[in-house]
Amino acid sequence: MKILVVDDEKLASSRLVRLLTELGYDNVTVFNDSTKAMIDIAKNRYDLAFLDIQMPNITGLELANMIMEIDSKTFIIFQTAYEEFALDAFKAGGIDYILKPTSKENVLQSINKVKNYIQTTPTTQTKKIMGKRGDKIYLIELDDIYYIKADLDEVIIKTKEEEIYVRKKIGQMVELLSNHNFFRIHRSIIINIDKLQSMQSGEQSRLEITFTDIKETVTSSKDGAKEFREYLEQCSF
Repeated sequence: MKILVVDDEKLASSRLVRLLTELGYDNVTVFNDSTKAMIDIAKNRYDLAFLDIQMPNITGLELANMIMEIDSKTFIIFQTAYEEFALDAFKAGGIDYILKPTSKENVLQSINKVKNYIQTTPTTQTKKIMGKRGDKIYLIELDDIYYIKADLDEVIIKTKEEEIYVRKKIGQMVELLSNHNFFRIHRSIIINIDKLQSMQSGEQSRLEITFTDIKETVTSSKDGAKEFREYLEQCSF
């Protein structure tokens, strides 16, 4: 389990990390600065996030909202010294909250709640993807994506107006979009089927694919073309 801890109190975050390690969870990333955590959230996905509620600059509730917009499959547990924030925590998508000072029993209880939820709840779908272009951060609606192209250790998402960079590999994007109407036509290219305008056979049985509203064309691999044709034959539109 990949875990994120964000708490501006270093003693509190150190204590939580120690308790998680004792419980067998050592894949933990820690931030004592919520602004730096926000930048990291744009690049990396976590299975579970422990967030302090009251922090300067960006609060834990604001971070939670950002995480839920990017990947609603991430579970969020809030830490707080004040019980009156409990309702706000649940409204922000938290599965549980822990009152400080944190105890091993409380941490274990919260993690078990996450595990029980995973076992009894269907997988939720990604709603938006966070990316960057220069210093500007975007929250990209899936319906705005035309295609996604691999670029070294990240991908480029093509929308009607922009090319936006996301710090994920193409395989990770395939997983994120598995429950949506996207198809991988090439080891480096994923297309949004809903944006497809036309297909034309090219050299070596590849497909030349065009989209509505943009001029760009992408080319499938030979195997990708075969798999996409088979997929379309099974679909009803």
